[in-house]
Amino acid sequence: MPSFDMSLVQRGARLRRSPFHEAEQRHSPRGYTVYNHMLFPTHYDDFEAEYWHLLNHVTLWDVAVERCLEVSGRDGFRLAQLMTPRDLSTCAVGQAKYVLLCAADGGILNDPVMTRMSEDRFWFALASSDALFYAKGLVARNGLDVQIREAEAHPLQIQGPKARDVVRALFGDSILDLKYYFFREAQVDGIPVIITRTGWTSEIGYELYLLDPSRGTDLWDRILEAGAPFDIRPTGPSDIRRIEGGIFNWGADMTWEDNPLELGLERLVDFAMAGECAAMPALRRIRDQGVERRIAGVTIDGDPFPALNYTKWPARADGRQVGQVTSAIYSPRLQQNIGYCWLPTRLTTPGTTVSVASEWGPRNATVTPLPFVDPQKRIPVSV
Repeated sequence: MPSFDMSLVQRGARLRRSPFHEAEQRHSPRGYTVYNHMLFPTHYDDFEAEYWHLLNHVTLWDVAVERCLEVSGRDGFRLAQLMTPRDLSTCAVGQAKYVLLCAADGGILNDPVMTRMSEDRFWFALASSDALFYAKGLVARNGLDVQIREAEAHPLQIQGPKARDVVRALFGDSILDLKYYFFREAQVDGIPVIITRTGWTSEIGYELYLLDPSRGTDLWDRILEAGAPFDIRPTGPSDIRRIEGGIFNWGADMTWEDNPLELGLERLVDFAMAGECAAMPALRRIRDQGVERRIAGVTIDGDPFPALNYTKWPARADGRQVGQVTSAIYSPRLQQNIGYCWLPTRLTTPGTTVSVASEWGPRNATVTPLPFVDPQKRIPVSV
């Protein structure tokens, strides 16, 4: 039977468009997905071509789908801390941190970049999940005096080794003083933005949060104009580069069924903090008991995978299923298939081999330390 024509999938008004949607149509996006109930451009060129452009030049991403949950009010700090096991008292106003939002059982509900906009106002740039509802539940349960909304903030990412050249052309030399994981308010030709030194690439990068959605096309065009001397191109997010860099994707590599210790993200859990986090009692129990499963990096043998996996693949050892591969792709730089695999803790020692039922035939996967590239994270924090 013929395969289903995905162009027939309904694209009505319930699927939101970003403020940059009309501008990016000039560049002929080749595909979209739905993320946080919004249309999200996945690529404009071959995935490998976009990967090499990211590594060698500079790219522009429409990531307005990263909807910002804003928490504010008299109990704003308390609610923000209830949601995450990372100690927010150490985060200065003007600073951002990568945090985990965890449920009472320790499961990960989201993994946003959080920015502290003022003493009691926080933004959480969300992966594709309805974390706002969890925040509302905490407010109701704890009787908090707090306001919750989706902030009018629409991010773009400028990523790659020439990202500094582009932001300097937009904001002047002083922007280069912006520290890694800090932000600044600014304007581009009268367009209000927040600029952060963050990104989803493990490369040098910045995010510009548009604060006036009516100026989406203006900001898009202005960035491309400033980036033209540096060969800037619109692309989709690079799964190749984020897997090389050991970046997990919520919903694919982790869900509410997984906890930070299983993911090796203990650094994001401040067990000794004074503040109250709803997940902390469970996370302490998990720490004391130890975990029976973990996610591991794997290299996978055989011919290069033609694309990112479409489904999660069973992983087997001793004739039985012991786990699953969540993300897998071919790295042109490493000339290897690489990915992530959930396994029993006893099988996560580097060098351990399991068999994988991939979409492109059976393969062997070997546990490999993460990240695959730049283990000290020197590239994104370089000056």
